[in-house]
Amino acid sequence: MTVPERMPSDVPADAGPSAGPSGAARLVVLEPATGWVPLRLGDLWEYRELLYFLTWRDIKVRYKQTALGAAWAVIQPFFTMVVFSVFFGRLAKLPSDGVPYPVFTYCALVPWTYFATALTQSSNSLVDHARLITKVYFPRLLVPAAAVVAGLVDLAISFVVLVALLLYYGVVPGPAVLLLPLFALLAAATALATGLWLSALNVQYRDVRYTIPFLVQFWLFVTPVAYASSLVPERWRTLYALNPMTGVVEGFRWALLGRREAPGPMLAASVASVVLLLAGGLFYFRRMERRFADVA
Repeated sequence: MTVPERMPSDVPADAGPSAGPSGAARLVVLEPATGWVPLRLGDLWEYRELLYFLTWRDIKVRYKQTALGAAWAVIQPFFTMVVFSVFFGRLAKLPSDGVPYPVFTYCALVPWTYFATALTQSSNSLVDHARLITKVYFPRLLVPAAAVVAGLVDLAISFVVLVALLLYYGVVPGPAVLLLPLFALLAAATALATGLWLSALNVQYRDVRYTIPFLVQFWLFVTPVAYASSLVPERWRTLYALNPMTGVVEGFRWALLGRREAPGPMLAASVASVVLLLAGGLFYFRRMERRFADVA
């Protein structure tokens, strides 16, 4: 089975069997994509409404028939913050750069929880939408992208609690708080980039689904969530910052906690890593896209 990827340029997107000039029915054939063009912005713009409906569907499914609903977006990072505060802050006495440890940890857990959820959902999105993929054409990139966008709702909800913590501990953000949306965008780009790789692999190799929880857990401990990046030796920090979430977490703390130096070199390394990861993910996703309907 060949997956239809694009239509001839002279055929409208909603074309189907119709009458030709002679009155006989004609059949419009969708042709598979060729080449290594990783992204067609025109296709994405044409199907922008589908992105909205896929995103809204993911949001509704996530909280359907749940007793606490959107409160789960707060419960997970909040109780993780409590556990980290007890074991790492109080018992292990890890430094928190002069900031109360609960605020220090929760400030990192807000973007991290969003990233972990978006990564998990986007990685499984193609398999979860297999019936849709095999029946109708649309840019497949919208499926993992919708999972990443839907997670922004959880990010906004958990951020409300973070504001309350900042007020409680008397932490006043500086002007850098205006850059916070850029760090949230960096977290979304990281989740999408990784999700493109894993979702395409998950279609071909279903055991990828079982490696994702391990990957997320490992990634948590190589990201400065429970500890400060200042604990990493200076000579290793550039290499350490190749983890894109290092730049996200450090950016959130710099923007919100106020009394920290700008994470210039580490942030630059993280951004470069995200760009390369996203570009590679788009190319790989594009290459594998034509096989999705055959093996989904």
